[in-house]
Amino acid sequence: MFEKTGCGLIVVCALFPLRVESQTETNMAVLKGLAPVTVLENTSAGKAALGANYMVTGGIQTGSIRQPTLLPFSDQQQQALRDAFITDGNLAELADGLGTTLGAAYQARAHYNDRKTYTNVSQGIADLIKYTNATTGDDSNSGKYFFANATTDGKTPVSADARNFLKSIGGTPDPFGTNYGRPAGGANADAYGNSGPFQTEHSQQHIVGFDYFHVPADNTVYNQGPVMNLIDSPSFPSGHTTYGYMGSLILAELVPERFQQMIARAAEYGNDRILMGAHYAMDVLGGRTLATYDLAHLLANDPAYVGRTLKHAPVISDYRAALSRARSELTSALQGGCGNTIAVCAGEDIGRFSDPATNEAFYAVTQTYNLPVVYPENANRLEDVAKLAPEAGYLLTTAFPSLTLDRADQILTETEGPGGGFLDDGSAFGVYSRLNLYAAAAKAAQVSSRK
Repeated sequence: MFEKTGCGLIVVCALFPLRVESQTETNMAVLKGLAPVTVLENTSAGKAALGANYMVTGGIQTGSIRQPTLLPFSDQQQQALRDAFITDGNLAELADGLGTTLGAAYQARAHYNDRKTYTNVSQGIADLIKYTNATTGDDSNSGKYFFANATTDGKTPVSADARNFLKSIGGTPDPFGTNYGRPAGGANADAYGNSGPFQTEHSQQHIVGFDYFHVPADNTVYNQGPVMNLIDSPSFPSGHTTYGYMGSLILAELVPERFQQMIARAAEYGNDRILMGAHYAMDVLGGRTLATYDLAHLLANDPAYVGRTLKHAPVISDYRAALSRARSELTSALQGGCGNTIAVCAGEDIGRFSDPATNEAFYAVTQTYNLPVVYPENANRLEDVAKLAPEAGYLLTTAFPSLTLDRADQILTETEGPGGGFLDDGSAFGVYSRLNLYAAAAKAAQVSSRK
């Protein structure tokens, strides 16, 4: 096991971007992909989506909109308090998605000793987490201020390319602040823009309980300090959700036997941000799409994504090879810890992810949060993943290697969720917003079992 130190409370770190120079190539790809949020107020359909985003978020947070959550509502609120802490160094908090037996084996080796120090399963896994988290985290941080006030850190202007792109599409920063009565810099608003629900919603459900370290906590303290301070942390996209999907997808690729359960865990982690009153449904959908897009490009060994020098991360020039090494190390560790094969231990689950029907029902409600269609031309048709985003297939071929990339892309197309959402504007990035990896993994496993 490897003792590490790092920024355990990553949201606090996220308040201060990793860099203030011009946007990188990966930053620009993500900013362009998420940019449809800035033009919503330009159309009646977009305005309807903005209104629904506010209403749905408030309804979920207060419990007036009941979801088929994995736990009873009050228990899910307690889970949300625990999920406010990001175990970015070793993914320990997400590992319960591996099931009762495998999750315990993972957390026996990878756990936090306190808020700053932690252990990891192996060096290969630690390196993979660091590089992936640095990639997705940097893109998420870049987006927060870009969509708040077109800066890199709240004050430093973005590059000319980024500024000109926003102008070319008629985009306007701070869509949530301006539309929800809390424009940037105003009273009780985010100083930079995109004030969060705890600042804009008229009522909030107070959650009192214990945090990840079993310390008394409540959502007000986590949103407004002193433990965390999101008052001047723009809401879009959700950094927590970006982390939750990044980490859950890594574990899904490393332990394909638990792929669907890890996707359910990612959805839960993101949804818990709504329960906390920290994020809107659109923030969560943005973070999910960003993480999925980035991971697919990493798995494809896209030259823009590999071989980079990123802060607090080793250089990984062959991402699929690094993941293969990490999988070998994790398989050995988990089998040693659970005393049987991964397949057998993966089935030994009596936790909240043990019921496939519950997992599927919960994931389904988080697919779109029932937000209205913004792009009707994409609503009632399947978008060809192989044509628009062929690298997406690596999300399946890495976990199910008997699949060809073409077959994987076909499965992703066949299992797509509802189209036409606020990000599904016909772009390659937009396709990622409607991928249903829960359904796709089931079909991929079924196809693979026949070979």
